[in-house]
Amino acid sequence: MSNKVLVFIDQFKGSALPASWEALGAALELGKKLGGGVAVLVVGEGAKAVAAEAFQFGVEQVLYADDATLGDYRPEPYATLVSKIAKDQAVEVVLLPTTTRGREIASMTAVDLVTGVMPDVIGLDVVDGKLVATRPVYAGKLIAKTVCDAMPQIVTTRGRAFPKPPADASKTGTPVQVGAAMPAGDIKTKVVEVVPSGGGVSLSDAAVIVSGGRGVSNNPSLTPPGGMSEADAEIWRAQQGFKLIGELASVMNGAVGASRAAVDAGYIPYAHQVGQTGKLVAPDLYIACGISGAIQHLAGMRNSKMVVAINKDPDAPIFRLSRFGVIGDLYTIVPALSEAFRKKLGK
Repeated sequence: MSNKVLVFIDQFKGSALPASWEALGAALELGKKLGGGVAVLVVGEGAKAVAAEAFQFGVEQVLYADDATLGDYRPEPYATLVSKIAKDQAVEVVLLPTTTRGREIASMTAVDLVTGVMPDVIGLDVVDGKLVATRPVYAGKLIAKTVCDAMPQIVTTRGRAFPKPPADASKTGTPVQVGAAMPAGDIKTKVVEVVPSGGGVSLSDAAVIVSGGRGVSNNPSLTPPGGMSEADAEIWRAQQGFKLIGELASVMNGAVGASRAAVDAGYIPYAHQVGQTGKLVAPDLYIACGISGAIQHLAGMRNSKMVVAINKDPDAPIFRLSRFGVIGDLYTIVPALSEAFRKKLGK
């Protein structure tokens, strides 16, 4: 049986991103509908270990590449390799997770193969032999059914939109090593330095996210250190607010998020931004603290299974999306929630 689907597994130093296995789950179901097999491609340092792990999910063909030119992620050699494997296998669909690397590789591969990309997909089906992708549009207000007439069809799957397939440790296999597809001299970019970000739970994978907005700075009772300008004092107050948010997230084994307004104001780094120009998330629980609910932010978290909003303004738009709303001061409510969850979870 020929392979109809190729899945790119996004991994870092021998650890696959959870969204990759979710993409594989979607591919396995899609392969059944298309009447073909599924091939897996793992690239980069530690690729062989991840490739071996892929067999547990019922995949029959797993390819890996860990050439020296692929050790550090660079889009040109990665996309060129994905394009080559897709051509060699004559697959109909290339699936990648909607991660930072996945989106970049998908777009560059589409250019190489003269085809299109259906990004951030939350559902896949086959109708009359054609792949039909379901994806949110207009900041998540509408759901669109999309078809790509060119081949292969390239799809990036939204994190937490598809279930991870069940693993069976008794299923094993031998991954096949493939070489790099681009000579080292043709690669225009070079990794000069890698600076690890802070630890903690990834926003994209978190089941619980506690986010803060501009409202985290609205606590006039806090007295900043002397000599600060008003602008610096505002940031200092906001940082104290995000400490409370971080504490609640830690108690619940969750991640810390933020609105674009909070990031733009310098309260917290961009890596925490949730929204149309930040991370698209779909946790089981999303707690919005001092976030008004601008459309840009809602676009990034409206697929959360449950939303709890904490805001002083009873007319804040975030309440229209929330299952539960608390009207009040986050500086009072968030510490109380942390204490309550700490007792409930025995921490």
